[in-house]
Amino acid sequence: MGEGPEISSAKEAADNELVLAFGRLQGAASRLEYILGRSLERECGISHLMYEVLLILGRAGGPGLSMRTIAQEQVLTTGGATRLVDRMEAAGLVERVEDPDDRRGRLVRLTPDGEETTVRASRLHVENIRRYFLAPLPPEDRERFAEDLRILSHSARDELPRLP
Repeated sequence: MGEGPEISSAKEAADNELVLAFGRLQGAASRLEYILGRSLERECGISHLMYEVLLILGRAGGPGLSMRTIAQEQVLTTGGATRLVDRMEAAGLVERVEDPDDRRGRLVRLTPDGEETTVRASRLHVENIRRYFLAPLPPEDRERFAEDLRILSHSARDELPRLP
């Protein structure tokens, strides 16, 4: 995989091994997102995006995170992050509190219900990851595959422009 013939037709483009490999990655990610996201919605009442924000807040701990940090972590606009956090706050999963380092600022943190939902959703999510993400792969390839995905994710993250 790598250097190949120059693409000079739509057929060659569609059959290009790099285009095919990346398409498979996107297809697998989209299908897994759908399968795992639906399970979170059905069993825990939260979207996959909400779950990701719960994880970000759980990882941060302490007093919470600013809306800007949440937006940057999820590659959302600050307006998109605000609307998402509004829905999560209405559901009792998060709360906004004063920033101890900035009297004008507000931070978002987990509520006790948000903590419990994160744990319950994570147990389900791990079970589904094992079933749909790991089980189809040969056992001897799983660790390397996970490491390769980490490398790709960090490389892509580092290419993104930082939000102002």
